[in-house]
Amino acid sequence: MNNFNEKTSFIWSVADLLRGPYRPNQYKDVMLPLTVLRRLDCVLEPTKTKVLKEQERLSGGKVKDIGPILCRATGMSFYNTSLFTFEKLKGDPGNIAANLVNYIKGFSTRAREIIEHFGFEEHIAKLEKADRLYLVVSKFCDIDLHPNVVSNLEMGYIFEELIRRFNEASNEEAGDHFTPREVIRLMVDLLFLPDNDILTTKGIVKTLYDPACGTGGMLSVSEEYVRELNPDARLEAFGQDYNDQAYAICGSDMMIKGQDIGHIAFGNSFTNDHFPNHRFEYMLANPPFGVEWKPEADVIKREHDEQGFGGRFGAGLPRINDGSLLFLLHMISKRKDPKEGGTRLAIVFNGSPLFTGSAGSGESDIRRWIIENDWLEAIVALPDQLFYNTGISTYLWIVTNRKEPKRKGKIQLVDGTSFFKKMRRSLGNKRNEVCEDQRGDITRLYGDFKESEHVRIFDNKAFGYRRITVERPLKLNFAVDEGRLARLKEATAFAGLASSKKRKDVKGMEAEIEEGKELQEAILEALSGLASKGVVRKREEFSDLMKGAFNKAGLKIPAPLFKAILGALSERDETADVCTDGKGNPEPDPDLRDYENVPLKEDVDEYMKREVLPHVPDAWIDHEKTKVGYEINFNRYFYRYVPPRPLEEIEADLKKIEKEIADMLAEVTA
Repeated sequence: MNNFNEKTSFIWSVADLLRGPYRPNQYKDVMLPLTVLRRLDCVLEPTKTKVLKEQERLSGGKVKDIGPILCRATGMSFYNTSLFTFEKLKGDPGNIAANLVNYIKGFSTRAREIIEHFGFEEHIAKLEKADRLYLVVSKFCDIDLHPNVVSNLEMGYIFEELIRRFNEASNEEAGDHFTPREVIRLMVDLLFLPDNDILTTKGIVKTLYDPACGTGGMLSVSEEYVRELNPDARLEAFGQDYNDQAYAICGSDMMIKGQDIGHIAFGNSFTNDHFPNHRFEYMLANPPFGVEWKPEADVIKREHDEQGFGGRFGAGLPRINDGSLLFLLHMISKRKDPKEGGTRLAIVFNGSPLFTGSAGSGESDIRRWIIENDWLEAIVALPDQLFYNTGISTYLWIVTNRKEPKRKGKIQLVDGTSFFKKMRRSLGNKRNEVCEDQRGDITRLYGDFKESEHVRIFDNKAFGYRRITVERPLKLNFAVDEGRLARLKEATAFAGLASSKKRKDVKGMEAEIEEGKELQEAILEALSGLASKGVVRKREEFSDLMKGAFNKAGLKIPAPLFKAILGALSERDETADVCTDGKGNPEPDPDLRDYENVPLKEDVDEYMKREVLPHVPDAWIDHEKTKVGYEINFNRYFYRYVPPRPLEEIEADLKKIEKEIADMLAEVTA
């Protein structure tokens, strides 16, 4: 890593040449693509002459598609047939703009498509007009980014630091496009740990996918891990992202490392999945936290409604303002069948997917589906202030359809919040880092699978609960008095009698309204005879009294209106009789309805006897409304009681502060 700071500082210093024509928040539009172009230039430099000779030899011949032959010449999945290199561009300052465009167009088709996502060509004319293009390009000639000088790992760090600096300058959220390398390394360690024996097999080939790959950090670190573990192994990396610059950087990085650049796709993974039929052995992702999925809602909801579990989102849909769990569902749909070796995946979430949403909600249904299928293996709580764009707590989920026997039916929680070191200098919101020692500690805690101060292991059902609806009987009294009659007059069904519902001539409307008013008066007149009955505490009795009064007045009252009148004349009364339905069952009071979450492992009736009935003996459960939910309240399982300070200590501190205040006042008044 000796070159990292030196190279980054040099590139950052070149950006000063843009001052004037460009504002600081625009520097990245020039510096990032030039960094990539210079890196590709250095990679292709040793084979440049060979490629040009091969092109000349094959030109006009029988072979129409000479691309594969030129790729063999470079030993990479891309090539450049332009006569220019950065050094040659430097040698012709008068034609720098045209020559640079020619150089970019000389890349092989797929490579050029990736580079074009930087949108750099539109800046070439601007730089030339401002007399900055030659200065910047010639400066880049002074930095050697050849892989023998700058390793792939160092190049990843250079990209990461440049993006962070440029996005920080433009007040953007750098964390949207990359994840700190130590977080990725921890994810990779946990993901591959159970498979180290498999990955050391001679000639082993595995696939890895990131649906929100950003600049490709997770793909790069995973590849490095496998290569260090077994130089004879091959990890084929797949990724997709819809941020132009991030995608261009990722694609360029994969080109340099000899990966198939056709495996890096541009577009929205939800609405334009480039790998619909692919299944992967491993997956990693750090999707954006708390980003709404309204722009993709039509496509996602249609797939959910029409395809159900045959599509990606059958388990449920989260709230529109947080699509994190959609990424997990998308990844789960791309697992290999356990009979074919299965899949392990790791994904970073904030706290919301752990517990947001009550039983029956989209989030809870997704958690339920994953846990009841025994796919959730572990959750690791990470230290806060690890990411550049947020200081919030984050959690790493490990999900797999091939658990080890000892883990079947179990979920492991690892509290890694204390395993970090303070950074000497903050980077955005990033103030903490997980160094190699801490990463090793967390990995061992996960691998040992033993309960300890930092580890809890639970049965899957421990996170499930039944959300029961506790009902209490409806008790009403009834009376005809001034206050209740006033309430009746405001009731929609009653007030609506004096309005026209038919579309006809004015005289007809007036007649209808007049007829309604007469009916209102007749109803009020009939009810007035019941005022002498006082307060009636039995609904059936008062209902019969109302029917008798209306029959005596010759009024035929429709059932909905009768119900509205009865409701307006009622009030809740604990001393009244219970209202019952046609079968004699007590009716529930909506205003007294309550909900209780009962752990799945606990008997619901026993819970009612212990927690509810001693306080409200007339309560009962409406079992038809019971829903099953799942949530993981992580902090509850690692709560540590901290006793309050002794009163003597607090009193001593207060007296000390009082004395200090008194001394300061004395100095002021002296």
